[in-house]
Amino acid sequence: MLKTLRNWLGITRHSYYLMSVFLLTCLLIVYIWWPLVEEYFGYMEGGYPWYEYIDWLLLGIFGFMSLTIMSHANLKVDLLILLVGLGGGLVIESWGTQTNLWTYYTAERPPLWIIPAWPIASLSIDRITRALRWVTAQWRDANFRAIYWPTMLAFYAFMLVFVAPTLQKSYTLAALVICAIMILTPIDYRMALLTFLAGSMLGYFLERWGTTRECWVYYTRQTPPVFAVFAHGMAAVAFWRTGLLIEKSWKRLLKR
Repeated sequence: MLKTLRNWLGITRHSYYLMSVFLLTCLLIVYIWWPLVEEYFGYMEGGYPWYEYIDWLLLGIFGFMSLTIMSHANLKVDLLILLVGLGGGLVIESWGTQTNLWTYYTAERPPLWIIPAWPIASLSIDRITRALRWVTAQWRDANFRAIYWPTMLAFYAFMLVFVAPTLQKSYTLAALVICAIMILTPIDYRMALLTFLAGSMLGYFLERWGTTRECWVYYTRQTPPVFAVFAHGMAAVAFWRTGLLIEKSWKRLLKR
């Protein structure tokens, strides 16, 4: 049965490497920021069954992401995804926390312990996108083109409304320009839309967990805001496009 599951998921030797790095990162975060862990356990009161203290949503997210990052792992491809996710996550968290669009309960701007979550999520989104691509393999490209524009323009409208209180901030202006460029210059309607959908799907559960546990709080106090969910989709598109640009530039350098 385990062999069948491994074959179905496409588990490779690289899958175990990635999972080892994922677990090691989690252990390092717990070790370095142990006071935060102690604070978390401090909120627990005695007298309830053990299962009342388990964060089932977090376990579900952890389990799902663990399985997806192991699926069809290839370090030659995944390393770039990890690096782009790490850098992109740092930029996004810096933007949001410096402009007070959202704040963390530790008041760090941004907290370094949240940054490793971005590359792991990027890998998971990559696997979800592959699955969506397989499911929609028979769809015509024209269908994606027709859905792309209203979807992306609606997102941008949501973004303008949500970030309006920080329009005077250079971080926000830069984010608006970058998103506009990404939206107006689609290089692959199918991949852009599927990546946006995959990022938004995973983003909902991540945001649901973080905002309901008050790990981070948006200025609107929503749990979570609609924009925040779809912003994960836009971030995924930006990371994908950045990865393609780096890969293309690297190939050009090698030809010289």
